[in-house]
Amino acid sequence: MTQSTSLHDDRLFPSEQTQRAIARRLYETVRSLPIISPHGHTDPRWFAENEPFPDPAALLVIPDHYVFRMLYSQGVPLESLGIPRTDGQPVETDPRKIWRLFAENWYLFRGTPTRIWFDHVFQVVFGIPERFTPESADRIYDRIAECLASPEFLPRALYKRFNIEVLATTDSPLDPLSHHQKLRRSEWTGRVIPTFRPDPVVDPDFPNFTDNVEQLGEITGEDTATWSGYLHALSNRRKYFAELGATATDHGHPTAATRDLPLSRCESLLQKALAGKTSEAEAEEFRGQMLTEMARMSIEDGLVLQIHPGSFRDHNPYIFQCYGRDKGADIPMRTDYVRSLKPLLDRYGSEKSLSIILFTLDESTYSRELAPLAGHYPAIKLGPAWWFYDSPEGMRFHRERTTETAGFYNTVGFNDDTRAFPSIPARHDIARRVDCAFLARLTAEHRLGEDEALEIARDLAYRLPKSAYKL
Repeated sequence: MTQSTSLHDDRLFPSEQTQRAIARRLYETVRSLPIISPHGHTDPRWFAENEPFPDPAALLVIPDHYVFRMLYSQGVPLESLGIPRTDGQPVETDPRKIWRLFAENWYLFRGTPTRIWFDHVFQVVFGIPERFTPESADRIYDRIAECLASPEFLPRALYKRFNIEVLATTDSPLDPLSHHQKLRRSEWTGRVIPTFRPDPVVDPDFPNFTDNVEQLGEITGEDTATWSGYLHALSNRRKYFAELGATATDHGHPTAATRDLPLSRCESLLQKALAGKTSEAEAEEFRGQMLTEMARMSIEDGLVLQIHPGSFRDHNPYIFQCYGRDKGADIPMRTDYVRSLKPLLDRYGSEKSLSIILFTLDESTYSRELAPLAGHYPAIKLGPAWWFYDSPEGMRFHRERTTETAGFYNTVGFNDDTRAFPSIPARHDIARRVDCAFLARLTAEHRLGEDEALEIARDLAYRLPKSAYKL
C-alpha cells in the first residue's frame, strides 16, 4: 500500500497559536529570498561541465557523510554503500542495490535533520509524494533517475531553480582552480566562487605536508623552505583565489589556538615541520602562528577569515586507513576560545578592516565565550550553528544562547556547509523557519515590534551573509 506524505506548511513553527501566526507572517517575507551560500563543499566541476548527475545513489548517498555515518553506526559496511576504499578493493557498484539498502535503513533517520532534508528533496525538488520505504524505493529511484536525465535537473538549471545568488566552494591552495577558470570564461551568469582552505600547507600534521609545501613553492615560484618565501607563497595563492572571485579563507584547525611568535621561532618551527620533526605541541604552535599570519594577510587583501575548530578529525583509525578523510568519523571536542584567540586578538582584534567568523562544535561556549567575544571585538562575528548542530534544535539553542550578548548583528546569518547540492534549499528553509519562530516568540513577548522582527528576518536570511562575506 502506497503511503503518501507531505511537508506541513507550519513545520518548525511554534505550537502556540499567537506565536505561530507571527512566524507565518515573518516567514512569508523571507521564504523566496535568494540563497546566499558563502561556505560549502560542492564540486565546481558540476557547474563547469554542467553534465547530468549519474544516478540517485551517486547524488544523494555516496557523497553524504551524514547518511553513511548513521548507517555505519548500525553495522552497515561502507563497501556496501559504494564508498571507495583507499586500497582499491572492490565495493558495491550497483546504484540500485545501494539505494535499496538505504531505504531498508531509512527508519534510522527519524528525528534527525537528515530526515527533514531528504523529505524536502524528495517532495519539493523531485516532486515525489509518497513516503520513502523499502517498498517504494525502486519507484522513487526510477523517478529521481528520470528527473536527472532531463535538462531541468542539470546542475546549472538546479542552481537557477534553487534561487541561488552565490555559492562558494572550498578548495585546496594547491588546486589550479581549472573549473573556476572555465566558469569565468563561460557565458553562464551563475556565481560560483572558490574559498581558500590552506590546511594542507599550514598544518604539519596534514598528510604529505612537506611535499605540499614544496609544491606550493613550485606553483608560486617562491622558496618555501624559508619563512619569508613561505609567507609570500601563501599570499600569492590568496591573491590568485581572489582574482577568481574568492572573498574568504577557511581554517579547519583542531583547536582555536593562536600565537604571536618572534621571527626566529617561526623560522625554527617551519624547518622542523618540513623535516617532519615537530612534536604535538610544536605542531599546535605552528598552526597557531599561521592563524595570526592569516589574519594579517586578511587585513592586507580583505579576505574574510573563517575558523572552524574543535573537530577530532578521523577519530576512527580503521575508517581512515580503509576509506580516507572525511568519511563521517569526525567527533566534536571541547574548545577554548578566550585564551586561545588572545594572541591574535591582542594584535588585530580591534582592526575594523578584519573580519573573523568563528564557528564551534562546543555548544557550551556560546554564552560563556563566543557571544561575549563577538559582543566586544570589532573583528569578530559568530558563524551559525555548524555541522552536528545544523539542526532545528541546534539553531534554536544558538539563538537563545548568543542573542542577549552578541545581538543579531554580530552574527552572519546562515550558511549550509554542505556537499549535498540538492539539500541546499532545504537547509536554508529550515534556518529561515527556525529564525522566524525565534523572532515570533520575542515579538509575542513584546520584546520586539513586528516591524523590527520583519527586518531582522530578512537580514538573517539574506543581508547579513551577503555583507559578512563581502558578496
